[in-house]
Amino acid sequence: MSLSKKQIANIKQLHQKKFRELSGLFIVEGEKSVSEVMKSNWEIASLYAVPEWVERHSMLLANFVHYTVSQEELERISCLRTPQEVIAVVRKIEAGSSDIDTTSPLLILDGIRDPGNMGTIIRTADWFGIAQILCSEDSVELTNPKVIQATMGSFLRVKVVHGNIVDFLNNLSPKQNVYGTFMEGKPIQEVVFNPTDIVIIGNEGKGISENVTPLISERITIPHPANRETESLNASIAAGIVLYELGK
Repeated sequence: MSLSKKQIANIKQLHQKKFRELSGLFIVEGEKSVSEVMKSNWEIASLYAVPEWVERHSMLLANFVHYTVSQEELERISCLRTPQEVIAVVRKIEAGSSDIDTTSPLLILDGIRDPGNMGTIIRTADWFGIAQILCSEDSVELTNPKVIQATMGSFLRVKVVHGNIVDFLNNLSPKQNVYGTFMEGKPIQEVVFNPTDIVIIGNEGKGISENVTPLISERITIPHPANRETESLNASIAAGIVLYELGK
């Protein structure tokens, strides 16, 4: 049975942020990511797949509202130029800064706007065992399709919340260290991180916000080798180095 024009229109609306926010739904694409969502505690509102995928996963599909669609229909609802056999419409799990565990390491992202960077950072945090990220309110949202795609399923294991960084830091215990990444500061390899420490990564171009900077306990830096002309690291690469050290 073909999808109706209304079904197609409703799914395509989720390509846009305002409709994702209104509905609380977002799109997950690709066999790996969708298979992981199916095994998680995230709710799949509906699932759309080509016949070959449906046949391979017939035993699992009994628990989900699902539709067998043609390749052409999949292309019409996909966010990708080349769809990957299956698309799931998933309900967002609502969480805020009050859900952050202050006894565990925390990465804060201040103004990360690029979806690819955001998704890569989430995936890297998952690799190094950092299970929570607080994003500023002006950072790209988790449910952006490009973010979800770049996480390769890691969004299921890393708690990513958006909130006011200044308010969060002002309510912290005085015992917690808040490190910020800057061009100048203590070399990161010299820092001995504690389980409750927090590290802030700033915007791709502007760095850490002026209103956040006064709340940082210590500035740290990723040392720049001599005789190198590159001015700065990509935000996701910098975050990878930070996460490696934080997760030790």
